[in-house]
Amino acid sequence: MRRADVTVELGPWEALRAEAAPIRTAVFVEEQRVPAEIEIDQFDPVSLHAIARDREGRALGTGRLLPDGHIGRMAVLREARGRGVGSALLAALTEEARRRGHGEAVLNAQLHAVPFYARHGFVAEGEPFDDAGIAHVTMRRRL
Repeated sequence: MRRADVTVELGPWEALRAEAAPIRTAVFVEEQRVPAEIEIDQFDPVSLHAIARDREGRALGTGRLLPDGHIGRMAVLREARGRGVGSALLAALTEEARRRGHGEAVLNAQLHAVPFYARHGFVAEGEPFDDAGIAHVTMRRRL
């Protein structure tokens, strides 16, 4: 699947939760063993969410943009990885942050994902830190 084969829908949590929550559960809770009780949080209702779909309309990935320009909860189903889904999500969320007037986009990347975000212009800063038992590093991109 090329990136052109992916469409991204942006919307509020109420509209996209039914598709976003199962993807996040599969990736974060089941694969990465993040405690289920912290995966859905108080930032979901105030964030803009994204769902990436294939040509058949199947939801393959999700992410969110917090009101402060922070991108988070980027998750792509295992079978859809390496096919442009994450790139499409990140492009849509970054563009929305720019449209909203944010001077930069910020995210906390799992260490294994740093090269992915770096390819999209994000630069790591500071020391790695633990979030839910997984090593992360803060990354920023000027918009």
